[in-house]
Amino acid sequence: MKTDDDFSAGWGEADITPHGRQVELAGQYYQRLSTGMHSSLHAVTLLLSQGRRHSLFITLDVAGVPAEFVQRLQGAIHQAIPEIPAANIIVSAIHTHNAPGLAPVVDWYPADSRAIGVMEFQDLVETRVLAAVRDAWAARQPAGVAHVLDFARLGHCRRAVYADGSAEMYGRTDRDDFMGMEGGEDSGVDLVFFFDAGRRPTGVIVNVACPSQVMEATYEVSSDYMGATREKLKKAFGAGFVTLCQISAAGCQSPRDLARNYKGEPDFWHAAGVDVLAERLSDAVRRGYAKTAGHVSMTPGPLQHQTLALRLPKRRASYAEYLAARREMARLETVRDSAAAYRDFCAEVRRNEQIPGRPGPYDDKLHHFVLIRNQEAIMKRHQTQMAEPEQAVEVQVVRLGDLAFATNPFELYLEFGQRIKARSAAAQTLVIQLANGCHGYLPSARGEALGGYGGMIINGTVGADGGRLLVDETVAAIGKLFGS
Repeated sequence: MKTDDDFSAGWGEADITPHGRQVELAGQYYQRLSTGMHSSLHAVTLLLSQGRRHSLFITLDVAGVPAEFVQRLQGAIHQAIPEIPAANIIVSAIHTHNAPGLAPVVDWYPADSRAIGVMEFQDLVETRVLAAVRDAWAARQPAGVAHVLDFARLGHCRRAVYADGSAEMYGRTDRDDFMGMEGGEDSGVDLVFFFDAGRRPTGVIVNVACPSQVMEATYEVSSDYMGATREKLKKAFGAGFVTLCQISAAGCQSPRDLARNYKGEPDFWHAAGVDVLAERLSDAVRRGYAKTAGHVSMTPGPLQHQTLALRLPKRRASYAEYLAARREMARLETVRDSAAAYRDFCAEVRRNEQIPGRPGPYDDKLHHFVLIRNQEAIMKRHQTQMAEPEQAVEVQVVRLGDLAFATNPFELYLEFGQRIKARSAAAQTLVIQLANGCHGYLPSARGEALGGYGGMIINGTVGADGGRLLVDETVAAIGKLFGS
């Protein structure tokens, strides 16, 4: 007889690639229309159930998931399967820059009728995700759980710091004034394995602090190293084995060790690097699986799900910053207007792409066009911050036994994730960034002070003060679920 303590899990997978269509690849300041296919894009779903309580995890091979689309997806899933509460659905992105966008990322790209449109891609994703969720609902079966930690060299801080007190994302590290990288890195691989009644593995959650962005400057559709890892694990564990990938706090991270300046490293800007990282990560999963022997729990403990509606203070622009931005904007426009600067910016990107052996990124975040956009952002923030002083965000916290999951809708700098993990009441805590929304970067206080791409007002709505509040509220919510 089933009881309210019986635990089950069900998996679903779906291909969300717009096959046979050209796509506009999201994630860069310049337009990229796809020229080919490196690897297909997928949606992976995992439904956890305990009695009448349900939590649904969905990961999409895209750059980000806008809150409006998440709400649409939550509503459609709840309508199709009313037993799944909309509030208990987590949708996150692997943050590949080689997939179509689920919302327009920038407003300066020229329209191109050859590429699949945003609404058409949303419709495709919704249809395929609903099918995968139905599969997960139908596939639920009694399940065991084992969570472990292993390690793999994947992500590195991508912000170089210089002697003048500035930082640049992907900045040169062979300069005489290079002082080191801005922050640390996290080689931890958080793993949650699921097993059927016969204690055979059915799938795994893989959570790492590195975006799926080896291919980010190419023109091919790609699920990057995360997609390659999934395929390797199917070969290792069987075709029915499912891998749900999550990106932990990694707003300041990338797959490249800039301090080594590309010496002795594989090419982590092209396809060869995808396989290297996938092999490292799949090795960690295999080692992690070996650690589960004798530690699989068929009664993993309570499944609890809490949704927080937070209002975080927006990062503010002072009046002095506003005046300085207005003056600088006028000067920049006098030198070269925005339209002309954008044409020059794109032409420079194309020239850089043709230089043999030159690593990415191919755009210059100090280009005249980018500087114009930076000043515009400061002016707009100052003009709107009194009327819109806060950013509404959704944070979800899930407890499964002595394990916790905690989401956020940002490209969250590493240190905030470290704070949550260190202070959490759970035995193991998986932070999931870019979940149920995408509100840009959330930089550390040091990142704000040093500036540069990823640390500026243009790059996100919330700053370090909001990050501290996010951490405190998340840690308190985990503590509440664990009775502490």
